[in-house]
Amino acid sequence: MNYRKQCIGIGLGGVAILLKNLFSLWPEFTELYYSRGIFLGVRVFIDYVLAWCPVPLIYLFTGLVSYYIVRGIHRWWNADYEEIRFKAYAAILGVLSFIGTGLFLFFILWGFNYSRVPVEDQLGFELEPLTLKELKEEFYAETEILKSLRKQIPDADTDPISASDFPDDMEEVLREQLEAWLQVHGFSTVGRVRGRYVVPKGIFLRFSSSGLYFPFTGEGHVDAGLHPLQKAPVMAHELSHGYGFGDEGTCNFLAYVSAQDSPDPAIAYAAHLSYWRTLAINYLQYEPEAYRAFRESLPIGIQSDLDAINEILRRYPDIMPKLRYYAYDAYLKAQGIDEGIKNYNRVTMMVRAWRLSKRI
Repeated sequence: MNYRKQCIGIGLGGVAILLKNLFSLWPEFTELYYSRGIFLGVRVFIDYVLAWCPVPLIYLFTGLVSYYIVRGIHRWWNADYEEIRFKAYAAILGVLSFIGTGLFLFFILWGFNYSRVPVEDQLGFELEPLTLKELKEEFYAETEILKSLRKQIPDADTDPISASDFPDDMEEVLREQLEAWLQVHGFSTVGRVRGRYVVPKGIFLRFSSSGLYFPFTGEGHVDAGLHPLQKAPVMAHELSHGYGFGDEGTCNFLAYVSAQDSPDPAIAYAAHLSYWRTLAINYLQYEPEAYRAFRESLPIGIQSDLDAINEILRRYPDIMPKLRYYAYDAYLKAQGIDEGIKNYNRVTMMVRAWRLSKRI
């Protein structure tokens, strides 16, 4: 048993936690020296050394880590320990070392971005919770935009929008749009973040999710089982994580603002529909009967799109939804996001503030 090696792994985890707590106290320092410094080097290495792989790196990473775990367990099981208590100590040290090393890599490769200066502060936004009146204004405004955009999609009728309505190089298009928006607003776009589809279908949907940014490989992932109308905004969201933004509401915001005026009407429509659905969920909580009546008054094509998305979601019911909710909620709060999983809905405040800033 290499106790020195195990202690180094545990120590690295402790260093990572200490640095995380320190960085959270000085967001400006984190912004300057990590998010706009060290992290850019990480992006260059990942995007120009590793991202050439034709398959998602998460497959290779999972296989490699699984191999080392099995090998470690095998060696531990067959090791000759004088007493059972030494074997127990070895197991505990091994697990702690694995966790510590993982934490260190997580924060160095991406996790310190949770402590950077919030995007709204850098853009000069003041976020305020939406009143019911403001929520309805956003909701009705987005509805009119949806009606207009859907008419611009070639050959769109009353059937749901399909994959054939989107460009074949959607990953490239979304990345270019996101980079263009970030550059205009003074954010770094070093690197070339990848957005990958992963199988089996429903692998994320089964856990109340639709995508994942994996810091250990630096790639964004989208559940291949999603409806085509969901794939564009989810991919833009995961690409936003890849450019150094940890906050979920911020990534929803970046996915929206970077694609909402896309020259491709299907992508623009998908971005607005994703935001519309967020508004709808909130509006439904206030006036459920009014919302249902309004939904039934929508053009048949939009209703068909919403029904098609819901049908896909029903195919992949959640596995242990409460466990996933509390686990991810705890994870976000541990990263300094006080509202936890409710952070996703923060996009409504950000979009509202962004629109108001454009009117000034």
